[in-house]
Amino acid sequence: MYNRGIRGATTIARNEEEEMLSATLELLKEIVKRNEIVPEDISNVWITVTPDLDATFPARAIRGLSGWDMVPLMCSTEIPVKGSLPKCIRLLVQVNTNKGQRDMHHVYLNEAQSLRPDLSVK
Repeated sequence: MYNRGIRGATTIARNEEEEMLSATLELLKEIVKRNEIVPEDISNVWITVTPDLDATFPARAIRGLSGWDMVPLMCSTEIPVKGSLPKCIRLLVQVNTNKGQRDMHHVYLNEAQSLRPDLSVK
């Protein structure tokens, strides 16, 4: 069994609590669905936000999901690089699996598709 990373990112329009929580859940649920994983398979989730997002901790959205209470979650702020994509939430889901690196399905939603157009679903 291997520990694989699954990346994902999305953007929101406003720095508002509900919008941050909703976007985080949408992104996580899409990662889980596309990769056919369950919380028991997940070793941890790293969550980062751009410095312009400070309305809440995105981990709050995940913590409220059934079965996710023992998954370690960590929030952090992205490096404030000039000209980078604003209002962006990123996830790194680390999962224990027998799948290969190329079998992981990364998820980029909304304006975050510009970060990895090669991995974005058309």
